[in-house]
Amino acid sequence: MTDDRLPPLPQPVNLPQPPPLPQPAPLPDPGALQDPAQFQVSEETRTYPCPQCGANLFYHPGHHELVCRSCGHHEALSAPRGTVTKRDLGQAMQQLAERVRAGERGGPQSLTREVVCQNCGGTTSFEGTLTATKCPYCATPIQRNDLQKAPERLPVDGVLPFQIDQDTAHTKILEWINSRWFAPREFKTYRELGSFTSIYLSYFTYDAQTVTDYTGQRGDHYTVTVGSGEDRHTETRTRWWPTSGRVGNDFRDVLEPANTGLDHKKVVELEPWPIPSAQPYSPQYVAGHLSRTYDEDAQQRFEHGARGQMDNVIRSTIRRDIGGDEQQIDQVRTSFNALTFAQLLLPVWLMTVTFEGKPFQVFINGVTGEVQGRRPWSKVKIAFAVLLAIIVVAIVVLAVKMTR
Repeated sequence: MTDDRLPPLPQPVNLPQPPPLPQPAPLPDPGALQDPAQFQVSEETRTYPCPQCGANLFYHPGHHELVCRSCGHHEALSAPRGTVTKRDLGQAMQQLAERVRAGERGGPQSLTREVVCQNCGGTTSFEGTLTATKCPYCATPIQRNDLQKAPERLPVDGVLPFQIDQDTAHTKILEWINSRWFAPREFKTYRELGSFTSIYLSYFTYDAQTVTDYTGQRGDHYTVTVGSGEDRHTETRTRWWPTSGRVGNDFRDVLEPANTGLDHKKVVELEPWPIPSAQPYSPQYVAGHLSRTYDEDAQQRFEHGARGQMDNVIRSTIRRDIGGDEQQIDQVRTSFNALTFAQLLLPVWLMTVTFEGKPFQVFINGVTGEVQGRRPWSKVKIAFAVLLAIIVVAIVVLAVKMTR
């Protein structure tokens, strides 16, 4: 096709071809047949530019939509609502091992990946288990598009979308810091300088039906009178009986964090999470937020965490089954039936403040608003409190003596 307005060419050349029509974007993850906000997708990354002004779209916490912070445009999510499907743990891990072995024949795989930003052309590095970040040059939110279907990784099954927005999270975190009276004044000042971000952390949730055979002893208390005269008194003693039995437990949504490098105890204390409200995974929920995939896989988190939680519940069930005043458990043999799992992304607002060279992390549950974290202690304030307590005690003692 030629253009009559072009000047005569001095010699035959290949005329420039018209720009190719844009190719349709690849189908998103199962369950999301259309993704109207997904305009820039490559084999490795995806971004969500606003169709009105070209700025970035963000998932709007508490709303089933994407929003542009520049022009205020709202884009409805196409991700359908539903329930998260769980998979058999043994079968999934066996299939994963087979895929990993097949992948090793083609050379070692690495989670670290450098990608080109589709907005500015700058190079962005995804380190470790990070799956969604921002371009360091233009701040465009970028998601890795290859990990979800990578043969050597377990895919994400579901996501619990953010419900707490940034302003609410910031208010809650400042209230938490200000309520820590023994925190140094300088730490409260630095709170404005700390990094504050929204991130989806990786979790595994497990369902299981268990049958447990046990042997043990039941202890029943009884009293006896011993001694004579002034030494006569009663004693409580325990009569032990051998026992055995079988108990069953039905576990639902036993949750285990799957990321390292965080304060595990404080992350766990963000519970409870409304896991039944989780939705089938769609990258639209992650738009504009950071995200991490797992550091420990589903089998590792089951063996190192979830199984221990289940074992504690099973032992409590056994003690109730034994009855009596005291229980002693000697042997336990548990069979796990219908052991299934799902990988979930759960929303967390995270603030990290470095104080005197040490990082302090404060977490907010992105659904319930629960705040957990650590802060430094002010030696001056503690010393003042101790001194004040000593003065108060001295005044009380002096007052008591004066009244005698």
